[in-house]
Amino acid sequence: MLYHLALAIIGLGGFVIASYIAGCKRKKKPLICPLRTSCDFVTTSDYSKFLGIHIEYIGMVYYGLVTLVHLAIFFFPAFATLQILLLGLIASSCAFLFSLYLTAIQAFVLKQWCTWCITSACLCAIIFALTYLSWSGASLLGIFLR
Repeated sequence: MLYHLALAIIGLGGFVIASYIAGCKRKKKPLICPLRTSCDFVTTSDYSKFLGIHIEYIGMVYYGLVTLVHLAIFFFPAFATLQILLLGLIASSCAFLFSLYLTAIQAFVLKQWCTWCITSACLCAIIFALTYLSWSGASLLGIFLR
């Protein structure tokens, strides 16, 4: 059960990062990049939107849901139904793959790095890994045998 608390805390960290990016962009203030990279260049590029939605808002929704769902599971274990856990696995898989795509955009297209974006991608990888590892083989098998 402690991994649900860990996932909630990691989700909260991601939410804070996405909120920070959104707040700076909304106020038209430069991002403070700890590694002195090109955060503003990356976060205002043509790739900073997906289907017309700013990526930081998508991140806020994703990380917010991760936080809320895992807090709910931590405090109310009955909330952890197979369907909820499967949705979590699917969402974390999609977020992880999308973060890989965005990291590749930084590396190969923009050739600039954003410290906050890389940190967010690492959080997505950790969330995916913990979510994946939380599944036992029997749980996965049970999904397909129902």
